[in-house]
Amino acid sequence: MSFGDEHDDAFGADSGAGGTGQTRTRLPESTADTYSGGRRPLRGSRSLVTVVGVVVLLIAAIAFANRGDGSDDATGAGGKGGAAAEPTAATGVKPVKGEAGGIPTGYAKDEQGAQSAAANYAVALVSADILKTDLRREIVRRLFVSAKVAELQAKLDQAYNKDFLDRVGLDADGNAAAGMTYVSRTAPVGTKVTEYTDTTATVEVWCTGVFGTAGVSSTNPVTNDWFTMTLKLQWVDGDWRVESFSQKDGPAPVNADRTASDADEIAKAVEQYGGFTYAR
Repeated sequence: MSFGDEHDDAFGADSGAGGTGQTRTRLPESTADTYSGGRRPLRGSRSLVTVVGVVVLLIAAIAFANRGDGSDDATGAGGKGGAAAEPTAATGVKPVKGEAGGIPTGYAKDEQGAQSAAANYAVALVSADILKTDLRREIVRRLFVSAKVAELQAKLDQAYNKDFLDRVGLDADGNAAAGMTYVSRTAPVGTKVTEYTDTTATVEVWCTGVFGTAGVSSTNPVTNDWFTMTLKLQWVDGDWRVESFSQKDGPAPVNADRTASDADEIAKAVEQYGGFTYAR
């Protein structure tokens, strides 16, 4: 179950509001002449010099290879003036200055700030809290531009109605039955800016996540999903806010051959492992 599978039932994909190889180094076997006894090898000092020279050259070659092109003027992901950042490395300035209601706030007014905002907002929009009326309205109020708050609240209230909550095994307040734990946790895998101006940005956030109800008698077991959220952002009152968002399935990798954990293990994992503030 994912945001795309169930959350889109009421308002669609577009919210409108929006074995392993190894390399080994083998030591050379002894080449000593077994018939030479204790005879000292000829030109031992010259051989030693040769070996030392080879080692020095190897070290220099490795250092040169690791150095790259020596450029120090990269501007990070999406930057205009230098090489792109490493795709797995966080880059740039400190991502946020604070938080409000558990949601990171205070992003930089640049492409990296927009990517950080979009990643954290995607997590909030597909969280378990979004199914609880009061928390949902607080999330919407904090994330969206003021002109879109009322419209989106109405759409999300309609989307997460009693019929929807019944299907996922939750009561009218978005709570799981006794002995059950509702799971909805998203992990951004990467971000990409597709449009950017001084006051607007469109950011795609590639996500994976776990969704469902953990419990012995659950009819909606926890599964994983892959999807991409597109968020259109505006710079308002010194921070990035969401104008609209949409979602599509994938890109999804081939599922690994793993034994599924039982419901109790999943529930404990959700309770014991905290989330992250995502940054670019």
